[in-house]
Parts: sequence; C-alpha cells; structure tokens
Amino acid sequence: MAPLQPSQPLADVIGSKPLPRTEIIKKIWEYIKKNGLQDQKNKRMINADDKTKGLFGKKQISMFDLAKIVNDNVQK
Repeated sequence: MAPLQPSQPLADVIGSKPLPRTEIIKKIWEYIKKNGLQDQKNKRMINADDKTKGLFGKKQISMFDLAKIVNDNVQK
C-alpha cells in the first residue's frame, strides 16, 4: 500500500510521517487501547479525549466510523 499523508488532527494522534492505511488504523487502535478510550459498556463505541476530539468531531464514535474518518483525514 502507498503511504498516505495524515491531516493535522490525525497527525496529532499517530504522528506526521506518511504511512500506509493499514498502519494508520493500527496506530489509532494502539492509541485507543493505550488511553482506555473504548467504551466499557459498549465495546463498539470509542470515546474521544482531547487529542481525538478534533479528529472524531464529536464525543463518541462507532468503531465502524473509523474507516471513514481515516479516509477524510489522509492525502495521497
């Protein structure tokens, strides 16, 4: 896969280095797990913290929204 340049909100979470889409998703999940952002009652939901609030655009997202958020925040 070709490396993609992350937008500034995404770079705040994963770093500014261009990465393939698979690595971007992997790094986001590492951040989510490291910071305990997965909702305890509904594991399919991800709670935003200060860094991810700008990326997500709201307090909570579904894990299924993550692919769309990545698509909206990368450039080829």
